Amino acid sequence: MSETSYQEQALAGATGVELVIALYDGMIRHLHRAMQCCEEDDVRGRRIAVKKAVDIVMYLQARLRPDVGGKPAVALGEFYAAMFTMMLEASHIASEEQFREVILCIRNVRDAWTVVGRDPEAGKVLPRELRTREEKYVPVDAAAMPVGGMEEIRSSPSWSA
Repeated sequence: MSETSYQEQALAGATGVELVIALYDGMIRHLHRAMQCCEEDDVRGRRIAVKKAVDIVMYLQARLRPDVGGKPAVALGEFYAAMFTMMLEASHIASEEQFREVILCIRNVRDAWTVVGRDPEAGKVLPRELRTREEKYVPVDAAAMPVGGMEEIRSSPSWSA
């Protein structure tokens, strides 16, 4: 099984919060690669690794909704902007130490997301594209749900999206 299909399988049943954590893991992985490239004096490899990490942080920042998430969303926006700047600075001077500092910051926030993931209400504040299908279409009024619940809705041949 290839690495990509393994990753796809692992994320197939993930919650929205678990997908966010996977994005943080991706940033950390790319930053470790950038550090390795610094050690090997591989400028091109470092730039590619940093670009991938920057793409992830930009993706996460673009999906923030301060109108829904309030102060935590604003704080995350500031965090992402700082990480963006720190990644570019570390890359510019090819500093393994600065990459290590960025990784520590990202790991701290990633660990906080792990704690958030234990809260069943957490997925409701994620942007729709970061939610799983089940998290996107949770019925508003449980009393209006058929006796069989979500399983009855999913298996109903007359229902389609």
